[in-house]
Amino acid sequence: MHFRLACIVLVLALAAPTFAQLENVGNLTFPTSASPEAQRHFLRGVAILHSFGWKQAIAEFKRAQQIQPDFALAYWGETLCYNHPLNAIGDDKNPRAVLARLGPNRVARVAKAPTPREKGFLEAVEDLWAEGPDWRARRVAYMAAMERLHAQFPDDDEVTTFYALSLLSGARALNDDSFRLEMKSGALALDVFKRNANHPGAVHYVIHAFDDPVHAPLALEAAKVFAKIVPAVSHAIHMPTHIFIQHGMWNEVAQQNVRAFSVARELFEPGDTPGDMAHSGDWGQYGFLQLGDYATARERTRLFEELATSFKQPRLSSVAALTRARYVVETEEWHVEPVTDAASNETLFANGVSAVRTGDVETARKILAMLASKTPAATTASAGGAHADHGGAPPAPMAGNPDAGKSVRIMHHELAALLAEAGGQQDQAITLLQDAVRIEESMRPPNGAADPIKPSHELLGEVLLRAGKAAEAAKAFEASLLRMPNRARSLHGAALAHGAAGHPDLSAARWKTLRSFWKGKPLTASATDLR
Repeated sequence: MHFRLACIVLVLALAAPTFAQLENVGNLTFPTSASPEAQRHFLRGVAILHSFGWKQAIAEFKRAQQIQPDFALAYWGETLCYNHPLNAIGDDKNPRAVLARLGPNRVARVAKAPTPREKGFLEAVEDLWAEGPDWRARRVAYMAAMERLHAQFPDDDEVTTFYALSLLSGARALNDDSFRLEMKSGALALDVFKRNANHPGAVHYVIHAFDDPVHAPLALEAAKVFAKIVPAVSHAIHMPTHIFIQHGMWNEVAQQNVRAFSVARELFEPGDTPGDMAHSGDWGQYGFLQLGDYATARERTRLFEELATSFKQPRLSSVAALTRARYVVETEEWHVEPVTDAASNETLFANGVSAVRTGDVETARKILAMLASKTPAATTASAGGAHADHGGAPPAPMAGNPDAGKSVRIMHHELAALLAEAGGQQDQAITLLQDAVRIEESMRPPNGAADPIKPSHELLGEVLLRAGKAAEAAKAFEASLLRMPNRARSLHGAALAHGAAGHPDLSAARWKTLRSFWKGKPLTASATDLR
């Protein structure tokens, strides 16, 4: 016997000891045909699914299936837990196997969904996991199915939020960088947020939709809510920092990501994909660097190196290399390590800049050649690119990513510019950096830790300032700050440049902002130091 059940759920911890640390995952309403006991687990699974807590959500959906084996939506939910919806699909087998447990074919499975609404949800994932078409076409078909379901149930918050997410996913599958799908998604999620401020999907998808410097202010309220309502799902703890970083809220970026990293590490087991742990640790280190807390930033890198050694995970090794390189570039503690062509682009760049700044021009030129050898693959080798959900070391990129490889091209221009400057060719250095700026401005607006690790506008400002062109330098630093608010070295450079250009009020304002959060020793005047 099925029971109609409409639950408003403040989802508290269940008795299952493995996930007893989950205290609260938000509020949502999702009426289904499940029995009350299956419904409790199902609601919890949906709430955690909205926060991208994949392992925890799978466990809840499987509990619902065990209690009620023919409950179609418990299988629907589980199928959505095996692939990040904003990255390329890498696992078709598990979702299809889940559907096969529900029934032998699409007709038989859909027949187990007793209401038009439940059938609509199931039909949508049948399109998503269908055999044949490539994953991009299936993502677009899923988006279309969710659009039809939303037209049928326009006032249903769960239909609306999952439709909003399908639009974000579809934008990435289509490589649509117009932001039209993001804006539509964000508008839908904001509508739900107005009715239910603690809906985990609404606050989450508002953040993803408005994750760029122009639109981020629209998501700040949702980010603050999301930072509090899901304290034990790593991605949910991390996700508000996508908006905090756009506002230069470095304390929040650092501390929130430490929490997210700790939760991800607690759940991590050998063989798991370390995405949540790697991503939050990466961003946390960036936050500490912007605060000037270099000791903690060093500690975060050391932690990654230990984890990479222990778990032999390429993603962890990649983040360890990235954070080491970023530490050198941000702190300007220059030193050169032996490198090979196999080193990451960021490692090569950090060592190349270190070589220039310590006077080892020969080594810098060798490293420049190594970077040059990587630039022909710029159209296929990802360096962070458009619609990347993660900053720093990205997950598998979308094929055909129009921004793929641009970061290494920028870093090559930057290192070549520093070599030209060291050789007394300031005009050539400035031209190279202006070219780098054009490449960077052709990329999707920044939505995370600096990529490339030395923003081209910032480096252009430093070189212009050293060339005695203070007014032009100030413009370059201000452009950097528009793209990455409160970035410490851009604020520092802007303060120096405005002072040299005869803009005392602007200089004082930039110094005041920098001092409002900076915890470290005073930054050196490296922007004016030719060394």
